[in-house]
Amino acid sequence: MPLGFYIIMAAQFFSALADNALLIVAIALLRDMAAPSEYEPLLKLFFTLSYVGLAAFVGAFADSMPKWRVMLISNTIKIGGCLMLFLGAHPLFAYAVIGLGAAAYSPAKYGILTEYLPHRLLVLANGWIEGLTVAAIIIGTMMGGAMIDNDIGDALMALSLPFADTAFEAAVLVIGTLYLIAAAFNAYIPDTGVDHKPLKSNPLYLIHDFNHCLRLLWRDKLGQISLAVTTLFWGAGATLQFIVIKWAEHSLGMSLSQASMLQGVVALGVAAGSVLAARYISLRRAVRVIPLGIAMGVGVIAMVGITEAWMAMALMVLVGGLAGFFVVPMNALLQHRGHILMGAGHSIAVQNFNENLSILVMTGTYALLLMAGLSIDIVIVLFGLFVAGTMLAIKRRHDANQREFDDVALLDEHSTH
Repeated sequence: MPLGFYIIMAAQFFSALADNALLIVAIALLRDMAAPSEYEPLLKLFFTLSYVGLAAFVGAFADSMPKWRVMLISNTIKIGGCLMLFLGAHPLFAYAVIGLGAAAYSPAKYGILTEYLPHRLLVLANGWIEGLTVAAIIIGTMMGGAMIDNDIGDALMALSLPFADTAFEAAVLVIGTLYLIAAAFNAYIPDTGVDHKPLKSNPLYLIHDFNHCLRLLWRDKLGQISLAVTTLFWGAGATLQFIVIKWAEHSLGMSLSQASMLQGVVALGVAAGSVLAARYISLRRAVRVIPLGIAMGVGVIAMVGITEAWMAMALMVLVGGLAGFFVVPMNALLQHRGHILMGAGHSIAVQNFNENLSILVMTGTYALLLMAGLSIDIVIVLFGLFVAGTMLAIKRRHDANQREFDDVALLDEHSTH
């Protein structure tokens, strides 16, 4: 891989590290404020609102200038959100601003891969990016969990960090520094030399253009399958973050700090699955991993009844491993199809719209189930059945597409004789 790829990875790592550490600190802040428990999944909902609401514009924005510049601007917005939290803004609103930065960052982050690398390296590159992102989730989640621990909070205060009067402020200051490091790497990402489309000033044109790209990708036989899988994966993954925290506290008697470590174990499994997929699954064979998504849904249901920490950790590694192994090839296939059909930035914006709409719906549904008073065990069973059932429906759709393709090929063959 060229040097520029490793700079892209470093920028992504530090930005994702900060995002995930901040999520745990924001949850702790909500608890310190005695906010209702359903506010916790709403953090993710507020974070993803920008992805959905601005989907028509961020793709065009990412394609209008060099990707490194887009990433630098987006990271600066994240720093602004972090500063809001430091100055005492409500965690939901501060995290929404960070989501705004992340929404603009994502099309550039993934789009630059398709511009910078040949398509034969896309699965490998995605494996590395996903593996590194997951490493950032593991370390960031654990880092956030550690910083809300009283002993480490006291140690942070002992450092006498400037302007930090509380342990929470010190934690936010450390996380803000991670965003600054990511911004420094952004400035050194190479220009790919790809021609950029001037950004249209008419918002109606951008909405119409985005709608055209959305329909184009959903109508494509391979695009629709890979898009459906990644849409489900990110919605399920975001919801699972909160389910694991609630389950660990309810069934394993863990604190928020300990439960965040268990989140990191899931991410460890995803990293292992991502690396294995990058090594063994080619772009051509990507759709063969779909049954692993069904197995992941069944694995989630197995959480019910587990009361031992070592069993919980083993199951979380397995669930994460299945998730990582099936999503990386699907992600690479989706990027490849999107790049061919409409260009990198537009394609990633369509992907982000669908995936984050899924996060909004699934985390919102989870918050409603908590408000309705359902036990965490019932929520887990419903969640697992939904994931397994949806993946089964996607598999059947792909099989039907294949039969249709074979029938058309057979008709063409007969017509030539």
